[in-house]
Order: sequence, then structure tokens, then C-alpha cells
Amino acid sequence: MSENVLEVRNLRAYYKILKGEVKAVDDITFDVSKGEILGVAGESGCGKSTLASALIARKPPLHYISGTVKLLGRDIINMPNEEFRKMRLRNISLIPQYALDAFSPTKKIREFITDLVRDHGVKADRKLMDKVVERLQLVNLDSSVLDRYSIELSGGMKQRVILIISTILDPEFLIADEITSALDVSSQRFVATMLANLRDDGIIGSSMFITHDLSVLYQIADRILVMYAGNLVEIGPTDEIIKNPRHPYTRALIASLPQVGVQYKDHRLTGIEGTPPSLLNIGEGCRFRYRCPYATAKCEKSPSLERVDSQHQISCWYWKEIESDVSA
Repeated sequence: MSENVLEVRNLRAYYKILKGEVKAVDDITFDVSKGEILGVAGESGCGKSTLASALIARKPPLHYISGTVKLLGRDIINMPNEEFRKMRLRNISLIPQYALDAFSPTKKIREFITDLVRDHGVKADRKLMDKVVERLQLVNLDSSVLDRYSIELSGGMKQRVILIISTILDPEFLIADEITSALDVSSQRFVATMLANLRDDGIIGSSMFITHDLSVLYQIADRILVMYAGNLVEIGPTDEIIKNPRHPYTRALIASLPQVGVQYKDHRLTGIEGTPPSLLNIGEGCRFRYRCPYATAKCEKSPSLERVDSQHQISCWYWKEIESDVSA
């Protein structure tokens, strides 16, 4: 049996609107291995959250176009909704973007959890609630949290509760979508570290951690997938992506990050000039070419995903030439 928990091949998922189709996820191919945390990075609007939705929800106006997605060897794209529903929370779980707003203001946390698990056919008996209390202790929360309303909790406490709820049935694959974006720096580090600890303790199998913050991914991700304008532009081991990025877009993302101990007067941060293209009825070509300093007429044709080595892939016509120039 394959060691991959998730296998995605040539996935296309578009938003259908009155003016046409927004190609938010366009021909994406990647795997997630057993026990791996895969980071997904890129600017806002690059398709990160749409990728998450395409894997687990696919609610209108988002619709599946083509490609295959296999979870634990099973085709979840063409699976009947009722069958896939049985896999959710157990085999695949999602912490959605803006999850802090998911709580009902009129229900205490205990009631919220009870209703959720019952909706998935699980009895909220004492054994389950004891498990919840045990998990709360793992994230430094007291059991008294269960008898509070969400409004009584801080943002960091809410995010930790959501993390526990989403993993209460020990899912084999967890999608965490921007779960640190609304938190302060210390809470971001704690939540990200806890996700890695849940993996290390065997509570979750593998995870896809979506964020625009590469510094968070550097702490916990085994590999990083970089998206731009609906396309995968680079994927590889975290150290390789952060310390030796090949794609011009990845290089630009890294260059825009502040460095510890380096002052502004000594090294000015560089932004990425221009704006991402509209994904409405977008045609052929490298989508970064409008902002790329290395672009030529050849970039009017879409590059294929090319292997740098067994772990590292890149979608760029000129990555070898760019690497030679940088190394020189």
C-alpha cells in the first residue's frame, strides 16, 4: 500500500461566476506522505484556501473541473457525498479560515462539541468527554473551558479549542487553513507547535498547513508547496525552499521577510513589484511573468513541473540559468 496519505493529480477547481470561470486551482499535482506536515504558502488570493476547499468541501460557486484526489487510496472526488461525510472528522478534518467565528454565541463549548460529534454519528458519552478534557490539558487549557461561552475565551484559547475539536477523532489527515493569522506572535508559535506535537504524539497522521507566513512554516513544516495565481510554482524540503529557493517568485517571497538581527538601515526589505493577474478566463503562460525580472517571450507558454531532485520540483523555464547567475 502507498505511503502517501493524500495523492493529488492535475487538480482543477474553478469558481463559476457570471463573467466566466476563475481558475483558482489550475492543474495542481502533489502528495502528502504518512506523518508529514506539508506547508502551503503564497500571497493572498493565490488559491491556498481554495485548494483546501477543493479537497474537502467543493461548495458552489466552486466546482470540480478535472484531476484526481485520493485519500488513503480512495477517490474522494467521485465518492458519493454520504460516503465522504463518514470520512470527515475521522479520516480527514479541516480547521477552516476564520474558524474563530465558528462557535455559536448561544452555546457553551461542551454543547457545541456534543452537537458536532453527534452530527457525525458519534455519541458524546463520558468516554469522549474525558478524551476532550485530556486533550485540553495538552494545549494548556483547563476543563472549565467546556462550561464557558466562546465570548469568554481569548483568540488564542478559541484557536486551541478549535484545534482539539478538529482532531478529537484522531484524523489521519488534517487541513489547517490560516489558523495562526488572527493571533499574536506568541500564540502563533504555540498553536503551530501544538499541531506538530499532535502529529508527533500520533493524534493526527499528516497535515497540510496553509499560511502566507513562511516563518511559521519554517518552524513546523517538513516540506513547503509554494502557490502563485492558482498554480504550483515550487515544492521541496523546508530547508531547501527557505535557504535555497529556485523559483523567482519563491526568491521574492523570501527576500520580503525580515531577518533577525538585521536592521532596516543595513538591509532594506524588497517587495514584489506589480500585482497578481486576474484569474478570470486567464490563458496560457507562466502567471508570474508579469512581475518576473527574468521573463522572456518563452514565458508566454506554460512551463511544466520539472524535478530539481527527487524531493524538489519547480515550474519555471529559466530556473537553471537563474541559479547560475545567483551562484556566480
